[in-house]
Amino acid sequence: LGYGSAQSGTVILSERKLSMRSLKISEVMWNHIEPIRCGTPVTRVVKALLANHVTGLPVVDDHRRVLGFVSEQDCIHSLLVSNYHHEGDPIVDDVMFRQPMTVSPDMSLVDLAQNLGAGKPKVYPVVDHGKLVGIVTRTAILAEFAKSGFSIDKPSYAGAED
Repeated sequence: LGYGSAQSGTVILSERKLSMRSLKISEVMWNHIEPIRCGTPVTRVVKALLANHVTGLPVVDDHRRVLGFVSEQDCIHSLLVSNYHHEGDPIVDDVMFRQPMTVSPDMSLVDLAQNLGAGKPKVYPVVDHGKLVGIVTRTAILAEFAKSGFSIDKPSYAGAED
């Protein structure tokens, strides 16, 4: 397996690298998850997070404009405080982060992956022409890289053991 010349192996690997570089967020984003609407009780937000197996969701208005982002951590803190003080069910507007980082569906997946790191979101709202069109998660990015069998951090070289 893979006993071709190093030169032909380099061409194959370069083509793979090119195809990874051209992969867009729109190709891996999830667009089936319903965003959270303003005014939603936090207990319903928790159900949505758990049902969709995500760590956070965008909060939108009636025109799907992103107004904020709510995470599991926001919900945990809010529910602890409201239960301790017997305050009733808080709403998402009170706990959401109001300046979330968003990405474009045309952004390169590799470019986003290279900017991920500690303290960065695990879920990004994908916005096109000012409206939410989906979300992209670290999990989706990782799954795409695993599926391609490609590493963006280390150069790949063709060799006799390939």
